Amino acid sequence: MFPFFSLFFLILAIVVLPLSFVVVNQGTVAVITVFGKYQRLLMPGLNFKIPFIEAVFRRISIQSRSIELEFQAITADQANVNFKAMLVYSVMNQQEETIKNVAFKFMDERSFMQALIRTIEGTIRALVATKRQAEILGLRSEIVVSVKEHIDNTLESWGYHLIDLQLNDIAFDEAIMRSMAQIVASNNLKAAAENEGQALLITKTKAAEADGNAIRIAAEAEKVAAQLRGQGVALFREEVAKGMAESAKVMKDNQLDASLILFSMWTEAIKHFAEQGKGNVIFLDGSTEGMDQTMKQLMALQQQENLKKIADKK
Repeated sequence: MFPFFSLFFLILAIVVLPLSFVVVNQGTVAVITVFGKYQRLLMPGLNFKIPFIEAVFRRISIQSRSIELEFQAITADQANVNFKAMLVYSVMNQQEETIKNVAFKFMDERSFMQALIRTIEGTIRALVATKRQAEILGLRSEIVVSVKEHIDNTLESWGYHLIDLQLNDIAFDEAIMRSMAQIVASNNLKAAAENEGQALLITKTKAAEADGNAIRIAAEAEKVAAQLRGQGVALFREEVAKGMAESAKVMKDNQLDASLILFSMWTEAIKHFAEQGKGNVIFLDGSTEGMDQTMKQLMALQQQENLKKIADKK
């Protein structure tokens, strides 16, 4: 009889002992229930439980998890926008109330994931519905911030925390993308035409300014040249008058006729015409009457020059 009971307890120990120990992996918390009612938590490591009475209801991972989402939203001007997003979330902490909330809030993990995905999609769609298609591409960060603000409270009530939300891709339908590309291309062409027009206007303006400056400089140079020519002629006449006056004074002192000076000038002029002529024909009156008339004209000019000098001195 005794050996029978010993064998019975030995078999019972072999069966029961493995059911009495629970190994909980790192990053995981086990929820223990007794006949379906919450009892306690088991932390990572080797734990003991009462066999056949206590049961492991669920193992809750406290590590960060990620999911990828793909969904569509409609803007205020009825444009379809395709989103690709990545969501990173985790259990808020290892406190007992938080773990109980995570374990018993949803029937299973599939129900939680469905609620999480639909909540995020609904938040983004509600925001996109208030924006026009031209605004969407520039609102990536605003969408992320808005979703985080709206989803954080909901996730905390479920025992979770939203770590990060990334919108990896925002794309419109192909027809809309083509039209947007055409708009961008036309705007670029318009800007290029405007820039080209401005460049042409600047070029012509600068060319006109350069022409005006050249004309002004040429006019000023001509003015200066004319002044210099006039001054040269005046100096030449002055020197000629001085020379003639000195010559006349010398001849007068030597009791000679001053008309000889004019005669000498006349002969020198004829000589100069002959030497410097290049085939042109110059008609001169070489008679005595012609010379006498020319001498009288030169003497009259000399008298006018002398009268002008006297008037200038007064």
